[in-house]
Amino acid sequence: MDIDFPLHFDSRGRTAACDESGHIRDLIEQLIFTSPGERVNRPDFGSGLLQLVFAPNSPELAATVQFTLQAAVQRWLGDVIELRALEVRALDSALTIDMRYAIRRSGEEQTASFTRSV
Repeated sequence: MDIDFPLHFDSRGRTAACDESGHIRDLIEQLIFTSPGERVNRPDFGSGLLQLVFAPNSPELAATVQFTLQAAVQRWLGDVIELRALEVRALDSALTIDMRYAIRRSGEEQTASFTRSV
C-alpha cells in the first residue's frame, strides 16, 4: 500500500493509503499539475501545464500541452507506465487530458482523465 495523494486521513485517523493503480494515477496527476521549478531537488520535474493557464484556449494550446506532457510522462514515469494514448482537448474554457496507459509491473491497462479550466 502507498500513501494516497493528496495527503489526508482515513476513517481511523491514520494516513490514507491506496493500491498500486491509485498510486500511479496520483503520480500522473502530480506530474501534470506540477510546474517546473516547483520541486527543490528536481527543478525540471513537471509538465508546465499550469504556466499555460493564461494562454488563450485553442487547439494549438492543446497540441502544445500534449507534446510537453507526453515527453514529461516518458521521462519521469516511463519506468512505471507505458503510455498507450494521450489526447488533450481544448473545449470552451477547459482543457481536458485523457490518457490510456499500462502499468509495467502488472500489464494492467488503465485510463485517466484530468480537466482544468483555463
